[in-house]
Parts: sequence; structure tokens; C-alpha cells
Amino acid sequence: MEKAISEIRQLLGDDGISTDDEDLRSHGYSEWSSINIDRLPTAVAFPNSTTDVATIAEICYKYKVPMIPYSGGSSVEGHFSASFGGVSVDFMNMNNIVEFHPEDMDIVVQPSVSWMDMNDKIKDSGLFFPVDPGPPAKIGGMIATNCSGTNAVRYGTMKDWVVNLTVVLADGRILKTRKRPRKSSAGYNLNGLITGSEGTLGFVTEATLKLAHIPEETGVAVTTFPTMRDAAKAATQVIHQGIPVGAVELLDDVQMDVINQMGGTGRQWKPLPTLFFKFSGTKAGVNDNIEGVRQIVYQNRGGDFEIEQDKAKQGALWSARKEALWSMMCLRKSGNEVWSTDVAVPLSKVPDLVEVSKDDLNRLGLFGSMLGHIGDGNFHETVLFDGEKEHEMVTECVHAMVYRALEMDGTCTGEHGVGLGKKTFLEEEVGKESLQVMRTIKAALDPRWIMNPGKILDP
Repeated sequence: MEKAISEIRQLLGDDGISTDDEDLRSHGYSEWSSINIDRLPTAVAFPNSTTDVATIAEICYKYKVPMIPYSGGSSVEGHFSASFGGVSVDFMNMNNIVEFHPEDMDIVVQPSVSWMDMNDKIKDSGLFFPVDPGPPAKIGGMIATNCSGTNAVRYGTMKDWVVNLTVVLADGRILKTRKRPRKSSAGYNLNGLITGSEGTLGFVTEATLKLAHIPEETGVAVTTFPTMRDAAKAATQVIHQGIPVGAVELLDDVQMDVINQMGGTGRQWKPLPTLFFKFSGTKAGVNDNIEGVRQIVYQNRGGDFEIEQDKAKQGALWSARKEALWSMMCLRKSGNEVWSTDVAVPLSKVPDLVEVSKDDLNRLGLFGSMLGHIGDGNFHETVLFDGEKEHEMVTECVHAMVYRALEMDGTCTGEHGVGLGKKTFLEEEVGKESLQVMRTIKAALDPRWIMNPGKILDP
């Protein structure tokens, strides 16, 4: 390890690597994460280019030193924990838009580009990048976890927007997955292999992403329901009937009450299960879609169907959804911990899973909220709990939800990723043979098991 640090410093300079205690802690521990371990990286490297990343990889490969990728640091399943020590590779200096091709509707970026900043810089072109996870997320981490967000019901997940990737492999080799057309049948789908691999097969140092046109017209609607089942049934019915909503999000009564306590949205909300809808398209299309959703809402005991088509006021209305996680985090007291997790199930199973999981929280007396991208069967639980005192109960609650999702032919994680937290469920979800294929791929690309070791698969 000392030899690796010395060589990296010699080649990248003193600013290229740090062993400062504060840097080590910030790259191995996170207040956001449900999973933290009692180990930190030994050093943090700060590359400026693909060549720098390749240099770091070559050195670490030579000395069998683990490498852990780090960009936004907002993941919740322990993705950047240093399970075996080693070098955390922080891409903070690789935050540039490399090329922008508005005529081709694509953009080339480095891994620490913020999706929000990128959209702000290109908005005058009439184009935007539609994948919208949490505000702190960076492109590298979004690719690593195949993230999605509120727009997924209309635009899909991260894998649907990747054109090509530049990747540094464990031994420092650099590959580019393909060229720049929007479709290709040439060879294996390396984009699909790397996207969602959580930095265990290679480090993404550059990505070409597809862009979409900013819709002509948008609308936002909010409505409340007496129960979570009613809200979930309404959301799934909207999808079944083919109404092209831009997003449909469910927040439970606890979450709405927490938002009221924080007071960050400028209004008081009814503490009831609440659906938030986004609409986009032509003016006539948006109006038709709003009317279609209104009818379904009323058929499922929904009320107070509030609509806003003024763009400035839409932001204020949608702010309750965007404030959800931050509001829960603000309630943390000394000694409290947070466990945030997600699952996804087929649409027909959503009402059952939401209702039973909500009952589990209440039965155990835990303070937790439920919210989700209900339109594609993906929802989240965030539980605040008293350290070790309630840890066993929270574990029981979360694991019961995951096993229930798997029994319903669902997944242990819709968008958060496996990381450290969901490894125990992977074999049950995909089976022993699929898991063995994953291990074979891992061994072929990372024979020394140094790329984000301990994530997804155990060494």
C-alpha cells in the first residue's frame, strides 16, 4: 500500500493523492448511507483525466491494492465503503462537458458532472437529460447503479440513455464500448455490462449520453387518498390505461406530516397518502391526460385534485416530492440512524406490497415513511431509529419487505443498487447459475478482485 501511494504521488503530484484523516473519513463514511463499516480507505486519489485513472489502476493492480470509485457520494447501500481498505478514486476534478452535439441530440461528459448542472447549461438548446435521481447525484454514480428517478415511468432508467462509455479496467487498460450512433448490433452489449456494475468491473471516465427535447407543455397535479392502497390502485390504473404521465409519485401520511414539520415548501399539506403527477407533451395532450387521470383518481376515492400548469408554480407544487428525503434527514437527532431502502415489483403487486409494508412499520412502532416511483412499481422506505436499540427491529422490517418483494417476482433493489446492503438477497433473486456467471465475468475483468471489492459479490 505504501509503495502504491508513493508511486501515485510521484506520477500525479502531491495534489494527486491524500492521506489526510478528514479526506479518508469523508470517502469511507456517509450520513446518507444505510450501511457504514468500521474501516476507511488508506488514501484518496484525485485524477484529472482518463490517463490519470489508468495510471492509478496500473499501480494498484501491480501491488494488488483495492480501488473504490467515488463521485457524488449520495448512494445509500455502502457503494463507496472501503471494505478492504485501499485507494478511493475521487473523480471530483473530472467534471467537464467534453462535447455537446445538439444536432445529434447527445452529449459527452466526465463522471463527476452533475445531471442538474448539465441540464442548466444546455437548456437554451431545447434539450435536456431526463434521468432525475437525487440532486447530489453525478453521472458516474448514476451509471454505476443504473439509477432512475421520478421521470423513469416515461423515460426509463440510466441504461436507456447511455450511447457509449470510456472505461478503465483493473489493470489500467482503456476501452471504449462503442461509437456514437444511437443503435448498434455490433458485438456484445458492453454498455449494458458496465451500467449497473457499481464500479466492480471498470471505472467509467467518460460517457456519451442521449438527450431529449424539452416538452412543449407541462403540468403538475396533486391529490390525496384515505389509504395507501387507494393511492396505489389509482397509480397502477393510470399506467394500465396507457395515460402517458411524465411521473407519478406516492408519499405516505407520515412523509407528508414530516414535510409540514420542516416547513420548506411554503404551505401546509394534508397528512394523508398523496399522489404527485407530472404531465408533459403538447398543450392538447397534457389537458387530455390530466382529465383522464382526474377520472381515475375520483374512481379510487381520491380528492382535492389540484392542478398547476404555470411553470413557476409547478416547481412549488412539486417541491414537496423533492423535499421528502431531506425532510426526513432533518429530523435526525443525536444517536439516531437512518435506513433508506428500495424494492420494485410487477405493477399488479404494488397495492399489496405497499399496504403490507406500511402495516409492518406501524406494527413494529417504527418511525418511517414510504414514498416511491409508484408508476413503475418501485418504492422506498426511510426509517429513523435509535441506534442499536432498534436496529434489530428495523432489520426485520426491511428484510421482510425485500423477501416479500422477491416472493412477488420483484427485485431487492429497483434503483439504489446492491452495494454492501443487498448482497444477501441476490442469489435468491437471480439464482445460483446467474450468480456464477456474474462471478465468471468479474474474474475475467478483475482477476485480482481489486475493483470495489466486496460490493455485489463477495471475494
